[in-house]
Amino acid sequence: MVCNEHVPALDEDLKKTLGPATAKVLAEQLGLHTALDLLHHYPRRYAERGELTSLAELADQIDEHVTVVAQVADARLLTYQGSRGGGKRLEVTITDGSGRLQLVFFGSGVHKPHKELLPGSRAMFAGKVGMFNHKLQLAHPAYEPLGADASDRDAAAAFASQLIPIYPACAKLESWKIAKCVDAVLPTAQEVVDPLPPALREDRGLVPLTEALLKIHRPVTKADIEDARGRLKWDEAFVLQVALARRRHADSQLPAVPRRPTPGGLLESFDAKLPFTLTEGQQTVSKEIFDDLATDHPMHRLLQGEVGSGKTMVALRAMLAVVDSGGQAAMLAPTEVLAQQHHRSITEMMGELAEGGMLGGSDRGTKVVLLTGSMGVPARRQALLDLITGEAGLVIGTHALIEDKVQFHDLGLVVVDEQHRFGVEQRDALRSKGKQPPHLLVMTATPIPRTVAMTVFGDLETSVLDQLPAGRSPIATHVVPAKDKPHFLARTWERVREEVENGHQAYVVCPRIGDGEDENAKGAKGAKGAKKKAAAEEDGDRRPPLAVLEIAEQLTRGPLAGLSVEVLHGRMDPADKDDVMRRFTAGEVKVLVATTVIEVGVNVPNSTVMVIMDADRFGVSQLHQLRGRVGRGSAPGLCLLVSEMHEASPARARLAAVAATLDGFELSRIDLEQRREGDVLGQAQSGVRSSLRMLAVIEDEEVITQAREEATRVVAADPELAELPGLRTALDALLDTEREQYLEKG
Repeated sequence: MVCNEHVPALDEDLKKTLGPATAKVLAEQLGLHTALDLLHHYPRRYAERGELTSLAELADQIDEHVTVVAQVADARLLTYQGSRGGGKRLEVTITDGSGRLQLVFFGSGVHKPHKELLPGSRAMFAGKVGMFNHKLQLAHPAYEPLGADASDRDAAAAFASQLIPIYPACAKLESWKIAKCVDAVLPTAQEVVDPLPPALREDRGLVPLTEALLKIHRPVTKADIEDARGRLKWDEAFVLQVALARRRHADSQLPAVPRRPTPGGLLESFDAKLPFTLTEGQQTVSKEIFDDLATDHPMHRLLQGEVGSGKTMVALRAMLAVVDSGGQAAMLAPTEVLAQQHHRSITEMMGELAEGGMLGGSDRGTKVVLLTGSMGVPARRQALLDLITGEAGLVIGTHALIEDKVQFHDLGLVVVDEQHRFGVEQRDALRSKGKQPPHLLVMTATPIPRTVAMTVFGDLETSVLDQLPAGRSPIATHVVPAKDKPHFLARTWERVREEVENGHQAYVVCPRIGDGEDENAKGAKGAKGAKKKAAAEEDGDRRPPLAVLEIAEQLTRGPLAGLSVEVLHGRMDPADKDDVMRRFTAGEVKVLVATTVIEVGVNVPNSTVMVIMDADRFGVSQLHQLRGRVGRGSAPGLCLLVSEMHEASPARARLAAVAATLDGFELSRIDLEQRREGDVLGQAQSGVRSSLRMLAVIEDEEVITQAREEATRVVAADPELAELPGLRTALDALLDTEREQYLEKG
């Protein structure tokens, strides 16, 4: 470890301070390139001398790199005979009061730990948690003794009074080595520019940023940690909310064409055809949307709705209102299956109104076109022509809509379905196709807790549809413990058969396709990958996830023999996918064995059973989405979550939570609490993953709400932030990261 004497500049490459080898590991493994990056790499937690950190939690962290502080209970040096002659193995058992863990060292690597890890001694240990003979172990862990030998009394005395920061680490750089790197750059904390306006900092009683950075890395007391966390959370919340407030402010300055439905026009004709009345929720949300559409600056609205709450109907009515006013409306869907499904259901709902000639012709309606990447050249050419001439009032498509070749006659409204699959830039790419900025409606069926909506979609106004349309049936959900009770799994297939015999249909969802290609796609390439995989399975006791093609074959030969069973997955030819979906929708196919391509938007009211194989391999929100595919008609729905995980595992607790409630908002909260928030935010908005290190969007609701108010006030007074250079700098850094991440994705 090279640690030069000079104080490095904040933006200087870490090579100069730490040497090329260490800097390379920090950059490649942890994404840390400068002194400032390292200052913002905060400890995950703190160990106290004398505090026994929890070994009990390691069962949930198999294959993860961990750091533990523990005491040696016993150490045994064993001699063994192997195929290549004899060797030595050191087995060390460590304990922390909550559990015990075995460490193993082999060959020449046993001598040093044999001398140092004596019973009663304490150390920090870092390594990858593995399984051997059904027991947790760390093989060849790195360790740092926490001793006080005579030569090191001063360091030991200093250490005794300290809280030990435990940093997020990696295999090549343990937590205590990262701590030494942080020590080398800590003097630069004096140079950091404080983004918070001084008045705001004083009003809120927050410590200056330099002080917060020193306290988070080298706290003397627990109060120091609290002070630092309180301040750093505010920074993250505030800078992000300022970015969103500026976006809202800029959007509010843009001109837009007001779009009002024509009396006696297309929307009225459509409403007159509807065989049902809209729910109260649909009417309320429609009014909010129509009010926005009538203004002369662009609507930016997020429409959240429970699975099956009728979002598509609300969006379609908004689209028809825009066509009425002479404009065009585009709906962007994340997958071809979903785009085709929307196109089919919208043309069916509209009937002869979807067969129109010219725009705004209420007697003949308008044309509804589909545009996807895999369409044939003639169909695609015709669709593009219909859009540029204005012949088509409505277009439903995938990412293909964003391409440069696609041009509109007069784009008035963009509807984005399942927003969490699209980044901000993709939204903007489609919006830029209007002569003036079009109105924007973003829809999601993944319920989002309020704070997440404020953090991720803070540039949008929010509408919520939480009422299910009349005639929707309740869905019963049960966990099927396939390993403990195999007869439950047999009963699952009997239930599917019973439903089919009663005239209904069923879905069976698997996590994998299973034609050999998908494993390669995930990076386990060649013999090396296969060996690694086999070893992982031996060690981890986990078989590969169940696959669509294998399960479909087992079912047709076994428990569902004689029924019409078909498969659907993302790598099928689009025409074949469409054909299978058509026949399933028409009721010819009785059981559809699929991947999560059916997760959103697929609407077959006659389907009553959803069996999810290896359900523990899906997230909570995903399970809720999948379950929402059944119970869409008048017959009650049944969702069976099949899992081989044992009853006490966290995975089974997750499944029990899904079985216990149909409330998507409650489940999304559980989901967020159980997953790293970065996953949720990272999918939803490019760059946010990298910017939230301290803020917990569920717990820190108060900070986020206050930061949003302050940010709105600051931006209203000074949109260019001319008076706040520190904030401007922090904002540029955040937006640079966003752009960088977006380009990587693209």
